[in-house]
Amino acid sequence: MSTHEHDDIFEAATRILLEEDRCITISFYPGGITIRFPTTRKLAEHLGIPHYYVLPRFGAMERDGLIRRAERVGISTTAAGTERLLAVMAERHGACAEEILGPGILRALKIRASQASSPSPGE
Repeated sequence: MSTHEHDDIFEAATRILLEEDRCITISFYPGGITIRFPTTRKLAEHLGIPHYYVLPRFGAMERDGLIRRAERVGISTTAAGTERLLAVMAERHGACAEEILGPGILRALKIRASQASSPSPGE
């Protein structure tokens, strides 16, 4: 699957984070950032579908390298998933994202995320 085939999940996650939770949990590590995804149950509820329909979609997103699931920890984006989630935020929910993150933070996160997903010189 292409990254864009998961856009409905990224859109739902963005709406939950920005409009419902009004909170984004971001983790920084050397060379990149991750964003905590809403739970599968919360996404299923938001999409109006049974929870068991969301689980295979998350499996596909994990196989496609967009998210990482850790038992008892939760779901977070990978470098590619962070870049896609931030793109959805900027393209479709820029004003709301800036309200939550503050001026310029979304742009700075997008720059950091694109650097993390680009190969370093000499690789």
